[in-house]
Amino acid sequence: MRKSRFTEAQIIGMIKEQEAGMATAEVCRRHGLSPATFYKLKAKYGGMDVSDAQRLRALE
Repeated sequence: MRKSRFTEAQIIGMIKEQEAGMATAEVCRRHGLSPATFYKLKAKYGGMDVSDAQRLRALE
C-alpha cells in the first residue's frame, strides 16, 4: 500500500480549516489534493484530534 503524502496532523489541520469556514475547494487548492480525496480523508479522520489519529495508527 502506498504511503500517504500527508501526515495525520496535516490531514486533521486541513479538516479543521474547512470546518472553520474556509471553502472546501480553497482548502483543496492550497494543499494540492482533489475534493474526492479530501472527503475520503474527512470520512476517516473527521472529528479526531492528533492524539486520536496516532492511537488509530497504533491499533492498525
